[in-house]
Amino acid sequence: MFDLVNRKKRVVQVILGLAVLPFLFWGVESYRGGSEGFVAIVEGEEISRREYEQAMRDHHERMRAMLGANFDSAMLDTFEVRNSVLERLIQQRLLHREAMDNGFTVLDSQLAKTIREVPAFKRDNKFSKQQYEDLLRAQGLTPVIFESRVRQELLLQQLLDGYSEIVFAPKTVVEKVRYLSELQREISQSKISPERFLSDMIPEDAEVDNYYEQHQADFTLPERAKIEYLVLSLEAVAKSETVSEDAIRNFFQEHEEEFIQPEERKASHILISVTADAPDDERHAAIAKAEKILEQVRQDPDRFAEIAKEQSDDPGSAIQGGDLGYFGRGVMVKSFEDKIFSMQPDEISDLVETDFGFHVIKLTDVKQEVRRSLADVREQIEKKLKLEAAGNIFGEIAEDFSNMVYEQGESLQPAAEKFELAVQQSDWITRNSAQPAILSNEKLLSAVFSEDSVTNHRNTEVIEVQPDTFVAARIVEYKPATKQSLAVVKDQIVEKLKKQMAERKAIEEGQAKLARLQHGEVLDDVVWSESQLISYLQSRGLDIGTMRVISRTETKGFPVYTGAIDPKGGFNLIRISKVVAPDIEEKDKDKHENFTKQLQQMIAQEEMASYLSAIRKRYDVKIKQDNF
Repeated sequence: MFDLVNRKKRVVQVILGLAVLPFLFWGVESYRGGSEGFVAIVEGEEISRREYEQAMRDHHERMRAMLGANFDSAMLDTFEVRNSVLERLIQQRLLHREAMDNGFTVLDSQLAKTIREVPAFKRDNKFSKQQYEDLLRAQGLTPVIFESRVRQELLLQQLLDGYSEIVFAPKTVVEKVRYLSELQREISQSKISPERFLSDMIPEDAEVDNYYEQHQADFTLPERAKIEYLVLSLEAVAKSETVSEDAIRNFFQEHEEEFIQPEERKASHILISVTADAPDDERHAAIAKAEKILEQVRQDPDRFAEIAKEQSDDPGSAIQGGDLGYFGRGVMVKSFEDKIFSMQPDEISDLVETDFGFHVIKLTDVKQEVRRSLADVREQIEKKLKLEAAGNIFGEIAEDFSNMVYEQGESLQPAAEKFELAVQQSDWITRNSAQPAILSNEKLLSAVFSEDSVTNHRNTEVIEVQPDTFVAARIVEYKPATKQSLAVVKDQIVEKLKKQMAERKAIEEGQAKLARLQHGEVLDDVVWSESQLISYLQSRGLDIGTMRVISRTETKGFPVYTGAIDPKGGFNLIRISKVVAPDIEEKDKDKHENFTKQLQQMIAQEEMASYLSAIRKRYDVKIKQDNF
């Protein structure tokens, strides 16, 4: 939100993330080393597997918070997601080393000032040491660890500010890019689909044989195994613990405030940015602009989101129509917060001044404070107390479990009987199995398919697949990787070749028809879609490749014909009927300024990407694929 987030986004993410993420990607000392191995080495410094798995859990939790009921953990269980999380960890290590090598430092006074300015740590608009420590304690953090993280983020901020703030886009460049972005073309389309030719495509036997020989790896079944396994978890151990009613009641009385869901309000705003020390003429201009906007939204409240997108100087919320989401007290600056918590739903405020400028605010919803009773949270408290009790002995239990699995390596039954666990059976699994989820851990699968496990059918070592969840397994049945015969996969190859042939046929016919159209022929068998205006800002579903083909087509006379290969298959014939130049005038100053800011952000992102790529090449980075 506002300039604080724009200028110190990384620091604010660390601070505000306390409510959601107990551990961030790095800086937690207890997660640095350990015997669990590592996933990468950056200039001699290891990124431990446990740190990486914590980063994956953090990523899942952020996605869960963003998507709510639409969250599906399966969509995050891909190599691309896992690799992106690892790359972020590597980038953080590289940036930290780069900052240190270039002599950046964070003064204690700078650190203290940053923390004292965080609204969540204030009471009565003043920094409260008690509230600061209570909030950290609630997230299992100490001031030392938290301050270390903030110091690291401030260090990186110094390094990155040169790219995020010192960005210049010349006026002529802005005007040209904006002109090209808003330039519209009226087009019609005629798609030539491969499906039209599919039934006529019959590949030769020689083509099938050749494809099979050249793609044998595609037709090799990976090694597979059926396994039996044991799962020892803190949660399972906790279920056998007993907790008295007095203990539950006492905990509720001592922590009653923790079971209060504070009132939250949802608001949207339009910011007209101006600094508190700006010259009087700038402030008067900002006030005049804000008052004009206030008059607009009061006359037509339903256009609030539309006006926010066009006029607000807060880029983070402007693209959301000014929506700031739900928040409680202690998050926003005081004058802004006080106004919102005094408003009624759908009310539009007078101008509200903060250090960031002038705001027009609309309150869109209110979630009232909820005080939960002991009956409401009894099961939650009981589970927590059981977990605490089990946690005191779980380390010793896990060690005994690991020792017995190793010592009785020919069978899991002794460990199952001693620890009262059920021996579970799997269906066929491979090294890349994602189901069942408990077995999808890469380290566990690597142990299952190790030479000792495959050859001797011995128990694997005990692997921590999730926090406080341990699994041991042994192979019951094993099948090595096998190449499927041509007879088995012939139908599959034929279908693939038919699709490829139909695709080529559609492109050939499309290109032939395009050539005829461009030579002035009228083709009765080409059926054009209804015309529509498209531009880079409004592509109407066209892919970027097709947009480039259209934009590069000369339009000296109309209609003009062009075409592009459809990434979804086939060929797309395109008729351009006219070109509509954008109306870019000086009076559209606000829109021009917003576009300039967006272009500068894009340039900054490109600069940052290039910088990260460059430092990646300068330092020694090794990824341990078998552990990743």
